[in-house]
Amino acid sequence: MRLSRRPLLAWLACGGLAASSASRANTAPTGLPLARATPGGVVLLALGGAEQRPIARFGDLPVLVSGSAAGWTAVLGLALDARSGPASLQVQRGGALETLAFQIEPHTYAEQRLRVAPKHVELSAENLARHQRERAHQATLIARFSEPMPATLRMRAPVAGPRSSSFGLRRVFNGQPRSPHSGMDIAAASGTPVVTPLAAKVVDSGDYFFNGNTVWLDHGGGLLSMLCHLSRIDVQPGDELRAGDLLGAVGATGRVTGPHLHWSISLNRAMVDPALFLAPE
Repeated sequence: MRLSRRPLLAWLACGGLAASSASRANTAPTGLPLARATPGGVVLLALGGAEQRPIARFGDLPVLVSGSAAGWTAVLGLALDARSGPASLQVQRGGALETLAFQIEPHTYAEQRLRVAPKHVELSAENLARHQRERAHQATLIARFSEPMPATLRMRAPVAGPRSSSFGLRRVFNGQPRSPHSGMDIAAASGTPVVTPLAAKVVDSGDYFFNGNTVWLDHGGGLLSMLCHLSRIDVQPGDELRAGDLLGAVGATGRVTGPHLHWSISLNRAMVDPALFLAPE
């Protein structure tokens, strides 16, 4: 969403617009996202060839492994609060277990400090209880790890329009830090069609307090998309969608004051930058 010409409430739902330029990312093999080993980024670790898909874990979390017998790649999402420094991935091939070390590089996202009236940042007891219920429900969605694995991890933009570089923006209201912005905002007029960025199963839809009309898509292997603030939802849980299928329309539902689409991507339970998954135009 765009900071200028919009009231502050637009910032209270999913974030705002970062003034800094987009972060640099490395190139990636065809079908894989761009690699950026920073908090909110994606790590690609080559696992070599094997007849069976290796099993990879990052701590207790299963990790998506993409490829074929000719060569496999572990695709790991890094949470926005991940600490920089050495890290490792556990890989099992048959009965053999090995550890692959990698480095998480530091990255500083833009920060916005604002002074506002308390009513703009403090929720009523009723709304806070609703938000907490919805957050717990969404945590169960993010924990999904389903099969089959996606054939490609490169996505199409779910709607055409100017994209903000607000992913990771850290907001501080009245001296109190808020959660960083965990997605991409795309400006578009209300009613503009929103399509599926990658083949997926619809696993949730509904009206959320902050996010408004929302659709959750499970692409497989712990990779999910969340699309928010829709004016209309044209799918329901259980629907199997192909890339490009219509799922709804841009709106301004939830805690926003202007139409736009908020798009988040979760990979192994970490919210990561959707820009890394966009196919070259």
